[in-house]
Amino acid sequence: MPKKPKKIPLAPSGLPFKKPTSDQPRTLSFSFKYLDRSHGKFSYSEKDQKYFSKLIERLSALCSLNSMDLLCSRSSSYRCHPIKWEETSESSFGIPNEEQLVDTPYQFEVSANSYGRIHGFFIQEVFHIVWMDPDHRLYP
Repeated sequence: MPKKPKKIPLAPSGLPFKKPTSDQPRTLSFSFKYLDRSHGKFSYSEKDQKYFSKLIERLSALCSLNSMDLLCSRSSSYRCHPIKWEETSESSFGIPNEEQLVDTPYQFEVSANSYGRIHGFFIQEVFHIVWMDPDHRLYP
């Protein structure tokens, strides 16, 4: 009796999933699961197409890095660093179970001071975006 061929799991696109091997470094990805759309101070709805274009360019470029590349980068173009709540206008992100989810809050620059910052936190190689801060309002 002939052997049945192994079924290959398919992605929604219909292409086979590629399982990363343990020797492949995982690159950074982004999640909008915790995005706070209602915080008045961090509104982005009135921004123009150029802002969103720069935002997508930055996120796309960062996807070629891993979290340590971003966190340890000496590049002034990222300006990625931990958020010190005591120096900001907020005391936390205010998301449910924040104490369990967020080890260290971080921010990075969208583009050389012109388009603000992105605030969020890491869980492994996923950066969870909480606030988009196009007008630099987190730090008074």
